[in-house]
Amino acid sequence: MTYFAGLDVSLRSTNICVVDEQGELIAEGKTDAEVIDIVAFLDSLDVKITKVGLEAGTLTQYLTYGLQFACYEVICMEARQVKAALSAMRNKTDKNDARGIAQILRSGWYSRVHIKSMESHRVRALLTSRRAVLDKCIDLENEIRGIFKIFGVKLPSKLGHGSFDRVVRPVIESDAALSMPLLPVLDARLELYQTYRELDNRTRRLAEQDAVCQRLMTTPGVGYVTALTFKSGVDDPTRFKRSRTVGAHFGLTPRRFQSGEIDFDGHISCSGDRNVRSTLYTAANVLLTRSSRWTPLKAWGVKLAKTRGHRRAVIAVARKLAVILHRMWIDETQFRWSTEAARS
Repeated sequence: MTYFAGLDVSLRSTNICVVDEQGELIAEGKTDAEVIDIVAFLDSLDVKITKVGLEAGTLTQYLTYGLQFACYEVICMEARQVKAALSAMRNKTDKNDARGIAQILRSGWYSRVHIKSMESHRVRALLTSRRAVLDKCIDLENEIRGIFKIFGVKLPSKLGHGSFDRVVRPVIESDAALSMPLLPVLDARLELYQTYRELDNRTRRLAEQDAVCQRLMTTPGVGYVTALTFKSGVDDPTRFKRSRTVGAHFGLTPRRFQSGEIDFDGHISCSGDRNVRSTLYTAANVLLTRSSRWTPLKAWGVKLAKTRGHRRAVIAVARKLAVILHRMWIDETQFRWSTEAARS
C-alpha cells in the first residue's frame, strides 16, 4: 500500500494529513513547524510514507532538507497551482488544506518546484542585503532633497552616491537651522553608504572568484551583479531541458488567455524570480543604449525598438540574454561577438 503525507505549513505550526492510494484518510494531526516534530509524528504512524508534499513558502528550504535528511521523499509544489486546487473546497481551514495537499500529491496533479542549494541562498542573501542597504540610502537622499526644496536649495539632478555627502554637508553645516534636523540624517546616510560599499566589494570579489560568473560577464551588458543573480537564480542549469524555457521561467514571455472566441497575448507573465528578471532587463537596456560594440543581438534589438518601441525591445533582448547565458553555462563557452563565431 502506498501512503502520502500532506503538510500545510505556517510560521508556528504544521497540519499533517496522511492518505492512502485510494484517498482514504489514515491519520492527521498538528505539530510545531519544526523538522524534529514533523518527523516524530510521521515515524509514530504504523505505515511507511512514500511521499511528503508541501507547497512552496518561507520554510520550504528548512523543512525540505530536514525531511530529506530523515530519509523522506519530499515534493515541493507550486503555490499558485495548489491555491487553485484548494479554492474548490467549501471551507478553508488549515486541516482542510492539509487534506487537499495530500490528495493533490496522491493524484499527481502538481508542478514540482526546484529547491535551490544552500550556496545559492547564501549568494542571494548577500545580493539582497546589498540592495536593501542601497534602497535605504536612496530613501534618505530623497528625504534630504525634499527638505532642501522647502528652503529653496536645489541639488543637481545627477548627483552620484559617492559625491552626495561631499556636496550636501557644507550646505547643511553652513545653516544652523538645517544642521539640527538634517545633520544626523546625513551621518546615518553616510554610514549606510559605507556599509553598501563594503557589501558591493564583497559581491564583486565573489563574482571574480567564480568561473561561471567570469564566463557570463563576457556578455555585453552583464556585470558582476547580473552574473551572480542569474547564477543563484538558476542554481542548477541541467534542470532546464531547453535553454528557450529559461526566459519563460523568469517571466519574460507574454501571458496568453484563450477562451472560446477570445484569444490574445497580454503583458509578460512576471512569474519566477523578480530579481533575476530585473537584472536581465537592466543588462538588456545597457546592451542597447550604452554598449559601444555592435553584436547581432544588439542589431536585432535596435531594429526591434524602431518598430515595436524601446521597452518591448529591451524585454525581448532580456529574454534572449537569459537563453544565451544559460547556453554559455551549459556549453562552458564565452560570448560570441560575431555571427561567424556563433556558427563555428
